[in-house]
Amino acid sequence: MTKFKEKSMVNEPDPSRLIHGLRDTGYDFYTAAADIIDNSIAAMAENINISIDLTSDGRKFVYFGDNGHGMDAEGLHNAMKYGAKIREDLASLGKFGLGLKTASSSVCLNYSLISRTNNTAPLLKLTWDLEHVASVNAWEMLEEPVSEDEQDIFEELCGEKGTLVIWSRCDRLLSKVYEEPGGTREQNAIKTRRSKLIEHCALIFHKFLNPEDTEHRTVDISVNGIKVEHWNPFYPEKSEQVLPKKLTVLPIQREDGTVHNATVKAWILPHSKDMTKEENKKHAKISNRGQGFYIHREGRVIHHGGYLGIWRSDDPHWSLLRIEFDFDHELDEAFRVDVKKSRILLDPALEEALEVLLGPAHKEADRRYRRKQAIKVSDGISHGDSNKTISETKNTLQAIVESVDENAQAAVVSNNKGQSIKILTPVESNVNPESLFVTPVEGIPSGALWEPCLTSKTDENYSTGVHINKQHDFYTKVYSQTKTGVSVEGLDLLLWALAAAEHKNKDPELENMWEDIRDEVSSNLKKLLRSIDLPTSRS
Repeated sequence: MTKFKEKSMVNEPDPSRLIHGLRDTGYDFYTAAADIIDNSIAAMAENINISIDLTSDGRKFVYFGDNGHGMDAEGLHNAMKYGAKIREDLASLGKFGLGLKTASSSVCLNYSLISRTNNTAPLLKLTWDLEHVASVNAWEMLEEPVSEDEQDIFEELCGEKGTLVIWSRCDRLLSKVYEEPGGTREQNAIKTRRSKLIEHCALIFHKFLNPEDTEHRTVDISVNGIKVEHWNPFYPEKSEQVLPKKLTVLPIQREDGTVHNATVKAWILPHSKDMTKEENKKHAKISNRGQGFYIHREGRVIHHGGYLGIWRSDDPHWSLLRIEFDFDHELDEAFRVDVKKSRILLDPALEEALEVLLGPAHKEADRRYRRKQAIKVSDGISHGDSNKTISETKNTLQAIVESVDENAQAAVVSNNKGQSIKILTPVESNVNPESLFVTPVEGIPSGALWEPCLTSKTDENYSTGVHINKQHDFYTKVYSQTKTGVSVEGLDLLLWALAAAEHKNKDPELENMWEDIRDEVSSNLKKLLRSIDLPTSRS
């Protein structure tokens, strides 16, 4: 301790090194812009106007104007302080007192704040110039006069009162330096930044942009004159919320022992095959990256996509599941929200609870995706050869049908168990001759791969047929790979022979035994095929 007796224990950071170091806190342009918008919403703005501009000589500017309550000299000075005083409203979207500064400097070397609280008050302006801080090596802002151009921009983007943020010397707005500053290629890059910012805001602030959302104040955002329309990632008009209502409230205990609630909903979106391309592109946007959690803090999206380590995020079979997770500022510490408000960390116990809670929804999304894929890959499988072979083969061993009751789905047959034996079996008349003996169906109530049936081209002379379940994994994963010809025919003939054997050796006492055999074989096949991927398409 004596070695430091002549040194103060106050060890202030180097201004030049730190202010430049804080440029690299992980922002990209879109998350940085969203942080500025947070401040406008916290200031009770109703209109937020953004302009991304490129001059003919290649200089780049970004302007954020709002009609919020504005700031006086003291408020403006505090807002520009690194680590500003805590807000009175803890529920505001601003959190650490760093967002304005770190977000701005991640994109530009010079940023200004111009504000006033009413139309009679003078415009006040403060600026952080990173190169000036480096030259004087002090936390020194610049108090500069408001230029006529800046006053015009304030009136255009803010109106009578509010706040204007100006980013200039934007060395990180674009990811590359163009040979022709202000030329066509750089102009196109700026246009891309504008369109992607619109997309980003449409998601991040969708609850504020949606006038039908009664839980959040409606805010209008525009980018270079284009109004941002909200994009609800859960597409509630066509999606299904599958979590029981009683489970949507999730109590979470804080470190101080108090309990606060988060809400969670599990949405399963329609399969892309059930929508037009235009509908999917505009409303659902189904993709691997789009699946998973959409975390909202005070209504603002702070994380989107992925399962936060609970499940893999690259499996298309789960791409229909999106989880709406909402919490308020009371749970900030519990979720360890980062400075960019773009990431949270889950406690291991909460991870386990969410895995259990959302497990059924996860499986249901997988089932619905696979069902639609099953229909896709199984379309076009031909059973014509099988039906022809069975119809032309004489002396096959079948039960003799004495009568049928199509309404009761029953028949009276003579078989190895005796004469006039009543059995329960699907009965179909007026069947297409090309599918008289082997018929793929969209599902079998028991879930079995196959079931015997009695079919007729008219309403007499019934013969044994077989229904094959198109939804069973054996059909979607094995049949679909064999295409047409001998392989499909061989599988068809095997299942038809099993159906014929059941009719030939069935009576009321053995009814359950035959059904159990079909169920057990079908169940075992499903388990054996679980690790085999569903084909993406038939070639």
